[in-house]
Amino acid sequence: MALTPRLEIRQSQSLTLTPQLMQSIKLLQLSHLELGHFVEEELLRNPLLERDDTGEGTSFADSPHEDIQTPEVPQPETRSELGEAGEELQSATRIAEAMDTEAANLFPEQVGQDSFSASTQLPTERQRQSAGEVADIEQFIPARITLADHLAEQIGLLVSDPRERLIARNLIDNLNETGYLATSCKTIAEQLGASEGDIENVLLRLQACDPAGVFARDVRECLALQLAEKDRLDPLMAALLDNLELVASHDFDAIRNAIGASEDDLRDMLEELRALDPRPGRAFDGAPIQAIVADVFVREDASGGWAVELNTDILPKVLVNRTYYANVSKLTRDKGEKTFLVDCLQSATWLTKSLDQRAQTILKTATEIVRMQDEFLVHGISHLKPMTLKMVADAIEMHESTVSRVTTAKYISTPRGLFEMKYFFTTALGSLSGESEHSAETVRHQIKQMIDAESPKAILSDDAIAQSLRQNAGIDVARRTVAKYREGMHIPSSVVRRRQKKALIAAG
Repeated sequence: MALTPRLEIRQSQSLTLTPQLMQSIKLLQLSHLELGHFVEEELLRNPLLERDDTGEGTSFADSPHEDIQTPEVPQPETRSELGEAGEELQSATRIAEAMDTEAANLFPEQVGQDSFSASTQLPTERQRQSAGEVADIEQFIPARITLADHLAEQIGLLVSDPRERLIARNLIDNLNETGYLATSCKTIAEQLGASEGDIENVLLRLQACDPAGVFARDVRECLALQLAEKDRLDPLMAALLDNLELVASHDFDAIRNAIGASEDDLRDMLEELRALDPRPGRAFDGAPIQAIVADVFVREDASGGWAVELNTDILPKVLVNRTYYANVSKLTRDKGEKTFLVDCLQSATWLTKSLDQRAQTILKTATEIVRMQDEFLVHGISHLKPMTLKMVADAIEMHESTVSRVTTAKYISTPRGLFEMKYFFTTALGSLSGESEHSAETVRHQIKQMIDAESPKAILSDDAIAQSLRQNAGIDVARRTVAKYREGMHIPSSVVRRRQKKALIAAG
């Protein structure tokens, strides 16, 4: 059979992601802050979009506007000269001038006070707005000083040579957020073409900067710098710093044998270590603190059920100005301008539909989560049910990826507290009875409760916790699963917990 080129017509179906569909998918996974920034950019880019400040769903162009005339207030026909002056004049001096006399004759107690009052009186909000001066709170918030800026101000006092200042500036740039030197002196020396000894000399001087402990290369050096600043770095304390791994494991017997300290001296030195800051740079953390705002509210209604509603205050409200489009398109003759207007209209229309669809999807997903986790809302975390994305997706007839996107960075406010929607999606652990499965989050909670309630004389091992969960709660859990959950909650092992609680008893 010969191979020859030929033309064929075939009919097939395929799914194509259009730019509008990709935009809708992107909007689903944005948080309310990210969504607000995105909408602001679209408002600046698209002339057919406008913000709906009324919240009534009608745009300025679509609604007729009439000039509202304020009726005149009838005034008395006759006024006394003093009354008229009192309405128009604001100070004793001006009233006295209007009466052709001295202020001391009319208001002897007011003499010398007018100039002071005029200089200290602040304009009211109404006066500022009428003068075009509107207060902006952001103008009064000072910029936070970063750790690099704080240290740069001290360089001039510690380093005078221009070459050494360059090294000092480079050392500051290589600090991490906790104030530690993240790059070795050898690497910095190779980058600057200097000797490693020069870098070390400048580093030793910079280690005297405030806050104490910055420019350290490890935890031991950081604590040593702070103790030296307090004149408390004696040989016994230096030996304790050389055995920090024993301090972390609370093996106090081994520490006393290693450094040759008495029990009282060791207790005092450990108290001094606890008062130090192993991360001195965190005080200059410039990351803004963002409050978590709920996207959905869940409240108990009068009938005993749950009322689920969106937080409309954080939803962007935009409208399509079709009247403006109609007026401009009539005057447009250029083909490129017409194409631009059509694209803007399609983009604006699709954005409004996408925002509405996003809100409906969030509400539908949140409603199904509340329905499935009804027992959690009533009884607490011990009744949290295992739930997967597929379970919610099948219930609301959507794809798992859509549920995953719509629950990302979204928060739901319930009578039990504020939770991220992802919190309710947990894996399931089997039950010995075979009747129902247990949520992994519930198991974590029970493990933490058991560890918090354990006696110093009866510390529970991972095996003991797993056996107790099987016997008392009917949860089929392995020892390694208990260890994984315990480590995930940053709870130390039974050996370390035993030492910690013995130390607390001895200190008490």
